[in-house]
Amino acid sequence: MGALTFFLIAGEPSGDRLGAALMAGLKALHPQVSFAGVGGPLMQAEGLDSIFPMEELSVMGLLEILPKYLHLKRRITQTALAALAALPDAVITIDSPDFCLRVAAQIKAARPDLRTIHYVAPSVWAWRPGRAAKMARVIDHVLTLLPFEPPLMTAAGMTADFVGHPVVSEPLGNAAAFAGKGPLLLALPGSRRGEVTRLAPVFAEVLRRLHQTHPDLRVALPTLRGVEDLVRSVTADWPVQPEIITEPARKADAFAAADVALAASGTVSLELAANGCPMVVAYKMNPISFWLMRRAALVDTVTLVNLVSQTRVVPEFLGPDCHPEPIAAALEALLTDPGAQAEAMDLTLQRLGRGGEAPGLRAARSVMEHLAQ
Repeated sequence: MGALTFFLIAGEPSGDRLGAALMAGLKALHPQVSFAGVGGPLMQAEGLDSIFPMEELSVMGLLEILPKYLHLKRRITQTALAALAALPDAVITIDSPDFCLRVAAQIKAARPDLRTIHYVAPSVWAWRPGRAAKMARVIDHVLTLLPFEPPLMTAAGMTADFVGHPVVSEPLGNAAAFAGKGPLLLALPGSRRGEVTRLAPVFAEVLRRLHQTHPDLRVALPTLRGVEDLVRSVTADWPVQPEIITEPARKADAFAAADVALAASGTVSLELAANGCPMVVAYKMNPISFWLMRRAALVDTVTLVNLVSQTRVVPEFLGPDCHPEPIAAALEALLTDPGAQAEAMDLTLQRLGRGGEAPGLRAARSVMEHLAQ
């Protein structure tokens, strides 16, 4: 196999991390490889010259997308034309399906023979299973992060490989950096402004209860710079003032040191598992949205630790069940028995690829094997 060119597209920081690790893996496996496409600073450091700033694509929610719809539509066409002009051996789209799969559709319409690979399978096991069949019209091969996803992708008409979750290879922080008296609780009310606004009053009441039984309780709240102002505002009257953290290294230290976590649902449960931190999951949303989500759900839990370990050890308080009293009681139980979730967390990490080849290299190997077929 001679020189290879890959056109990669990432739309969010998490995709940028996946893309950078994949690029490093491809360079390790093949001596002559070049890259083009859209990516962030980590992918650029691996040799990608992004055709426009990736941050333009980091838009969440319908109300945020609507004002930028025409601009995003132009970017979709621009990206597809750039991919076709690059004459790559494969186009690799990374997560961000609303953008990436539209680009892939335009590429496939112009060149049906051009290989398209998507990194991060849609969560069809949770809801809207028809998305896999729709994706199969424009994607040839899928790199999945969860071990139970490949059969769902192949059933829809694509090839797929489980390549491991990046959480298993991320370095852990220094717990000693948070040494101090009293238990340390991680408060994780989400990364979106709506999530933070809805959950902050519930978290405040939970802390009020815990502070009565643990007067030396300490709280750390890792967040993103984009919502730091809101977080500082809504936590101003919390009974325990949290240390608000935006620096990645300090965040890693907090995760390593925490005794327990109260978290909004999401992939953060895997980060907590990697650090051996027991957790309680809480999430509040519009009652109608929650009802619609529950009607469409195919699984009885939203927590990945529960799903991957095939247990239900992580307590969840979702929608109408998101009340301070039972949440505080669940956290008290974990402070009393900190090992209650250890077996499930360990099993989760094993199944996600801990101890094996790094996920970026596994992903690169899957790409190369797909091209060789």
